Amino acid sequence: MSTATVTPVARNAVEKELEFIFREHYQLMYRTAYCMLNNRADAEEIPQTIFLKLLRRGIPPDLEANTARYLYRAAVNLSLDTIRARNRQKLIRDLEGLEARPTDDSGAAEENHRRLVEALAELHPQAAQILILRYVHGHSDAQIGTMLGVSRGTMAMRLFRARARLRKLLQVSSGEKL
Repeated sequence: MSTATVTPVARNAVEKELEFIFREHYQLMYRTAYCMLNNRADAEEIPQTIFLKLLRRGIPPDLEANTARYLYRAAVNLSLDTIRARNRQKLIRDLEGLEARPTDDSGAAEENHRRLVEALAELHPQAAQILILRYVHGHSDAQIGTMLGVSRGTMAMRLFRARARLRKLLQVSSGEKL
């Protein structure tokens, strides 16, 4: 019976390959996480966490097939997990923040961003990915379709549905009638 072991040479090669991939795609992962989390420290942790997991598990076939898509999706999913964890912690700690409403413009902008992030967290991860690719990274429907492996028409429909769902979630969170 033989057991598979990773030689130091093979492990070193994997580490070098991951380091190259990290340097090449760090900005995409960071910008995506920062857009969703609006916090530099948390956004910097997202790419690091992704690559620590890859270092422990090895390089999956999905990463080799389409590196940018895999890392983007991982950044969105991990950011959504972080938002959900924040929301759970916030509910557990206290409800003070609900009593005071912001009065100045920066407070209103922060409140709007918070509502947007919470609404994005409630969307299906793929819908959130599509909206971020379109409105944060500025990709066209065709570019997003290529990244996600679907036609431009399919992507346009998914984008339309994601915007409609996001709009509905934002209306509910602001107390507007549907």
